[in-house]
Amino acid sequence: MKFSKLYAPTTKEAPKDATLPSHQFLVRAGFVAQIGSGLYNFLPLGKRVLRKVEQVVREEMDKSGANEVGLSFVTPSDLWKQSRRYYKFGKELLRIKDRKDNEFLLAPTHEESIVDVVRDKVTSYKQLPLHLYQIGLKFRDEARPRFGLLRCREFIMKDGYSFHANPEDMKREFGVMEETYSRIFSRLGLNFRAVEADSGAIGGSGSKEFMVLASNGEDDILISDASNYAANVEAAKRAKRTCQSERPEANGMQKFYTPECSTIAKVAEFFKVDPFYTIKAVIKKAIYEDSSKVVVFFVRGDDELQETKACNACAALELEDANENDIKEAGLVAGFCGPVSLPEGVEFYIDLELEDEKEMICGANEKDYHAIGVNIINFNKDRFKDLVTVKAGDKALDGGTLSLTKGIEVGHIFQLGQRYSEAMNATFLDENGKAKPFYMGCYGIGVSRLVAVMIEASHDEKGCIWKKECAPFMVHIIISNIKDEEQMNFALNLEKELESLGVEVLCDDRNERFGVKMADFELIGVPFGVVVGKGLAEGEVELVKRAGLEKTKVSKNEIMSRLKELL
Repeated sequence: MKFSKLYAPTTKEAPKDATLPSHQFLVRAGFVAQIGSGLYNFLPLGKRVLRKVEQVVREEMDKSGANEVGLSFVTPSDLWKQSRRYYKFGKELLRIKDRKDNEFLLAPTHEESIVDVVRDKVTSYKQLPLHLYQIGLKFRDEARPRFGLLRCREFIMKDGYSFHANPEDMKREFGVMEETYSRIFSRLGLNFRAVEADSGAIGGSGSKEFMVLASNGEDDILISDASNYAANVEAAKRAKRTCQSERPEANGMQKFYTPECSTIAKVAEFFKVDPFYTIKAVIKKAIYEDSSKVVVFFVRGDDELQETKACNACAALELEDANENDIKEAGLVAGFCGPVSLPEGVEFYIDLELEDEKEMICGANEKDYHAIGVNIINFNKDRFKDLVTVKAGDKALDGGTLSLTKGIEVGHIFQLGQRYSEAMNATFLDENGKAKPFYMGCYGIGVSRLVAVMIEASHDEKGCIWKKECAPFMVHIIISNIKDEEQMNFALNLEKELESLGVEVLCDDRNERFGVKMADFELIGVPFGVVVGKGLAEGEVELVKRAGLEKTKVSKNEIMSRLKELL
């Protein structure tokens, strides 16, 4: 490819809202162009990279035994109403009507569509398991699109869905996909971890996220130094904490007058105890599809509530801070709330680590009073949930110590179970002739997002540094002076020879200053550059490795063999 024929509008200036390197360099190097808020056009360079990422994904998915399909981007709303997600998804779901007033939506994900594809067609256990996937457009109406391709509204995603006769086979395929995704991200040269995760709006009984470790990541990940355990903070677990400080003692449970002690710090100071032996009440308003209610969550005084865990505990769509009126109407006393003798009808949950704890101090559900000598026993088992925020320094379940790092999500796999098949009446006949809903798995990769992630993982202050698997070109030939006939002929012959071997070459034949050409080479980030300049008269060219910008003088007769070695 001649640079003079390539549409790659490079610029020195980054967009004003571009704070991340991937956003800056993708726009500056002419890979993408913004057309609207959270909307991007892929230009030729970007399309070349995108196509290569898609090919890696496609090859590994096909190797796993999955079948590629193509599902309509515009989806009838009726399918989402059958699963009831139409009402739950919120404002991120873009709903539209056609000229006949029929309701549709721009699909953010395709669980409903894929169920409709197999419903009434896959009817027997003998046709299972089945795995269908696609690589296509998605749309989510993000409230605050930012970070370029990392958080936009329209994006390209690989989404796959598997159908099974039983949960054991669903878990088997989940394992197959974990291995398949690991191969995909390894081929793309990414430093990643598969982490335990919350299933979110997709649902299901278990999920894992694939996180690329990057300092600019939006997600907090906790990793153990004793094993490969890693988890998103929303799903992280830890070993039960202990405390070396002396436990308070009381002669049975008693109420104690504690004026103005409405915070854990004041309670601990009042009783001269470690906050570890106190219980904190966090009062929230749980929002459901057509109702809301006050829910109280109890954790240790020196722990923090993890809101996603709390939301899952009470099966709410979301949680809000309860205001003064909410608390009063529920019969609660803010700052003096405890799990013993709560007002009748108040829903509450207690962190798992508090189960069977003794001699604790908590609110007495009466203003200016706390209870001492409280034993957390005789509560229904369903009251105990994992509620706390796990922090760096906590002990992992494997005995190691947890540390915090940043990551960018590039993939997510789910064990959906029967959530969608049951709701949409998609069944098969088992070996006994009985109709059963399918067990399903769901597997997503942010394909267009990966284009940005690879830059976040590999760049310097000058621009992109592409790995060989996904670079737009493999070799970038820079002709110092196009008016020099010897330089032009040598460069064009080198380009032709490389291309005859299947190597993708970008030959900069523009009538531009040498400094401009080198700046574009550094910005675009092709793995290897060959500078054809004045040294050619002495029989030399310059080989440049984009990673580290290492430059080596090479005989013009040896440059081809050197490139073959590198490629």
